[in-house]
Amino acid sequence: MGDRTARLIFDDREIVLPIVEGVEGNHGFDISRLRADTGYVTLDYGFANTAGTSSAVSFVDGTAGELRYRGYPIEQLAAKSTFLEVAYLLFHGEMPTPEQLKTYTASITHHTLLNEEMKRLFDAFPKSAHPMAILASATNAMATFYPDFHNPRDPYAVEQSALRLVAKLPTVAALAYKKSIGQPYIYPRNDLDYAANFLHMMFALPVEEYQVDPVVARALDVLLILHADHEQNCSTSTVRLAGSSQANLFTSVAAGMSALWGPLHGGANQEVVETLERIHADGGNTAKWVAKAKDPNDPYRLPGFGHRVYRNYDPRAKILKSFAYEVIERMGANDPLLDIALKLEETALADDYFVSRRLYPNVDFYSGLMFQALGFPVHMFTVLFAIGRLPGWVAQWKEMSEDEENKIGRPRQIYTGHPKRDLP
Repeated sequence: MGDRTARLIFDDREIVLPIVEGVEGNHGFDISRLRADTGYVTLDYGFANTAGTSSAVSFVDGTAGELRYRGYPIEQLAAKSTFLEVAYLLFHGEMPTPEQLKTYTASITHHTLLNEEMKRLFDAFPKSAHPMAILASATNAMATFYPDFHNPRDPYAVEQSALRLVAKLPTVAALAYKKSIGQPYIYPRNDLDYAANFLHMMFALPVEEYQVDPVVARALDVLLILHADHEQNCSTSTVRLAGSSQANLFTSVAAGMSALWGPLHGGANQEVVETLERIHADGGNTAKWVAKAKDPNDPYRLPGFGHRVYRNYDPRAKILKSFAYEVIERMGANDPLLDIALKLEETALADDYFVSRRLYPNVDFYSGLMFQALGFPVHMFTVLFAIGRLPGWVAQWKEMSEDEENKIGRPRQIYTGHPKRDLP
């Protein structure tokens, strides 16, 4: 907190507000004493102008179209790092040395198995259960197996909880998928890397050998890296809010998963694919759907365009676009949806309606196509998003728990109901 201040004047009073300066990006007016000093609160729907915390985990420059984890540009991390390196970076604040990465990877590999009693939980769900419901429930249930690791003030307990979550979430996701299609569960393999192991658990069968394509595994690894953190988004804020009550890490992450499930957040990539399928079934006329999105009398909006923070091309979408053709060709798929997506992007970005409003493609526009090309069904898209976002949730929860300024989340309200009244 620097020496600069702002002054709020109302009626005949003047309130001095300290200015909190960030390294870059937004600076803030510290209003923490506003209610105590004036009796007033601020009203900010969706917290569009409100910073609920300071953070050193990730940074988004929406104007320039940049995303960085712990200072490192997302383009460099996607090109040169693995997902587990990024997970280590987010948790510890620095990239691992070769020896640290070896130890961390071994710890993750050691914890990929689920307790056998968890099978009963999976078996209890109907076959039609959405994998996100199973994922959140199983993550919450995991807490019951590790009661010694619940204390957010114990660094060892936090680290052990984080290791188990990163290790076991792909196993949970794969079992949820196998449950949904009536196939036997596939156990993790310690001889495979993180992404390859997940692909094997998803698509292998006991009756035949399944070889994981290293190019496909690398593509999945990059997809997970691109989703690992994104400042104080809806699900991350939910993890922090749940954790502010000193709820354990497993339970806090499960809360974030529930927030991620919403179609305006993690479910957006599924909406993109469904829209592309509708356009394909309609003859591929992208101009028609662009016009529909522009019609002020039509509530329809093109999913995958525009972002709450970015006012430029989402850097994650650029990376995925460059991967898309290679992955689809590698999988031997002639995906007409990719051609429609590229045509849709070209049509929209040649239209002043989208350009003037800075409605550029976001990560959801291409991630769903990539997930589908890799063989994942649509109902697994949000689950994959959750696996990718997990290291960010963990790092943000850890940062919040270590912050001495942190308080239990308790937003104020401006009451607009009936004044006090008596029953007749």
